[in-house]
Amino acid sequence: MHRHIPSTRALLIFDAVARHHGVGKAAQELFLTHSAVSQQLRQLEGQLGLQLVRRSARGTELTEVGRRYHAQITGDLLRLQNHTREAMAQRADGASLQVGCVPVFAERWLLPRLPAFLAAEPACSVHLQVYPTQTYMAEIPFDVAVQYDDAAWPGALQQPLLRETCVAVCAPQSRHRRAMERGDFSTVPLLQLSSRLGAWDDWFTHAGIARTPAHSLGGHRFDLFSMLVEAVRADLGVGLVPRYFVERELRSGELALAHPFVDSGLRGYSLFIARERSEERAIARFVQWLTQAVATDLLAAPALQGQP
Repeated sequence: MHRHIPSTRALLIFDAVARHHGVGKAAQELFLTHSAVSQQLRQLEGQLGLQLVRRSARGTELTEVGRRYHAQITGDLLRLQNHTREAMAQRADGASLQVGCVPVFAERWLLPRLPAFLAAEPACSVHLQVYPTQTYMAEIPFDVAVQYDDAAWPGALQQPLLRETCVAVCAPQSRHRRAMERGDFSTVPLLQLSSRLGAWDDWFTHAGIARTPAHSLGGHRFDLFSMLVEAVRADLGVGLVPRYFVERELRSGELALAHPFVDSGLRGYSLFIARERSEERAIARFVQWLTQAVATDLLAAPALQGQP
């Protein structure tokens, strides 16, 4: 089948001409002669049957179709470059794992424990990538991933990993701390995570707390847990976060539990595995290690209900 794909050389030359608005500077960037660049442009236009550039006394500018075509191929050239670099980064003597993960889980749970896996598998390199929440991905680029249970990965093997437990945290010096410990949140500024509006209502219900703010959806709002926690440090209010995300700060005394209730809600994380690659050694070893690490953590954790 005949493929209507120009040479990468021609596309790179066209991209350089478009960026520099001229043949001369493009030729300098690419270490080519002016005539070589012009010839490649003519050949590309001949293949497409379109005029991409317009030459005048003032220089070279793109035609309307040339502007549209350049906007389309720019992303393709960048992706091709990234794919090539990714291939060049592969170790000939080892394996590479593409791991997708919820950012909050990656930062505070997975990364602190990852050295243990890499020590056991020194020939394996890990590429840890963001697996966006509540975002449909037409093409899943991961070998294995950790996401919320309801994530969409058609065809993947899915196994439950752990439940998410949430706690309310405040600055140690918060003037509301004593009231919150008694279950009085009526005058406390509630900090909100943009993707979890309504989480406070669920937490109050599960904790059996009746004295709550009149407007539980109001207050400062943040896109990331890391932002929310920094707001808690600054004593802007009380935050509701996964316990593992603030375990370090709770141990050091940088943050305090606003109330002893720990909520093991309905939300949980699952392990997703690319079905066609599930038997590969590196992937199987990572799944085994991660599952065991979670089990070890659960055995070491205190009882959830009512434990600070």
